[in-house]
Amino acid sequence: MWHHLRTSLVVLGVMTLLTGVVYPLVVTVLAQTLFRGPANGSLIAHDGRPAGSELIGQPFAKPEYFWGRLSATSPVPYNAVASSGSNFGPQHPDLAKNARGRIDDLRKYDPTVGAVPVELVTASGSGLDPHISPAAAEVQVRRVAAARNMTEEAVRALVRAQTEPRQFGLLGEPRVNVLTLNRALDAGAAR
Repeated sequence: MWHHLRTSLVVLGVMTLLTGVVYPLVVTVLAQTLFRGPANGSLIAHDGRPAGSELIGQPFAKPEYFWGRLSATSPVPYNAVASSGSNFGPQHPDLAKNARGRIDDLRKYDPTVGAVPVELVTASGSGLDPHISPAAAEVQVRRVAAARNMTEEAVRALVRAQTEPRQFGLLGEPRVNVLTLNRALDAGAAR
């Protein structure tokens, strides 16, 4: 019996050391050496301080900024600790209420807005999606240009410059990161 107990304790100690110390240390060193940006959250810096992450949406509500998808996280929007979708089915009244509210907000600043892409009126599965489609950005160009006293073509050029293609040319759809687009707008305004 003592032999089995001693063997079990040795295996427990070795596995604890391997899986609890050596493996995490090796993974951390490799990640920090080979993939420093992604390993640290793909942070975007402004004046040397983190201003956000390329991977997590942020709430933009002012008319001079592009707006991202709605966030269903609580207690505050885009709360990375509480990542979740709304789980509203297509017949749920709150889904239509939230969509109608966003459409009303869009039309308050630009009454000429026609059809609104679905990602501007619904939350993503995580509630944190930082991307919109180029079509969703186009719907907002007139509002942003007017609020910033820019031409629509200048704003469109920024949208085109910030549009990311399909991954490897075939996966996913073209997309625009709302945070990087808004930072590019601010950088242009600062000039």
